[in-house]
Amino acid sequence: MKASVVREMTTQEIAEQLVEQKVNYAKMKMGHSITPLENPNELKNLRRAVARLATELNKRNQNTEQ
Repeated sequence: MKASVVREMTTQEIAEQLVEQKVNYAKMKMGHSITPLENPNELKNLRRAVARLATELNKRNQNTEQ
């Protein structure tokens, strides 16, 4: 997920996607420990997507507090 796509989403959509992506990452990480993934870079990409969503959500929350 690109940062430009995240910026276009509403705050509610970002929060929902963040929860969904965290669950997907946890499942994928657990599955990878049992049977290795064909492409382990998927874990990295998913982890970065979670970070992008969390960063944008935190930035929006800070702007509303000011």
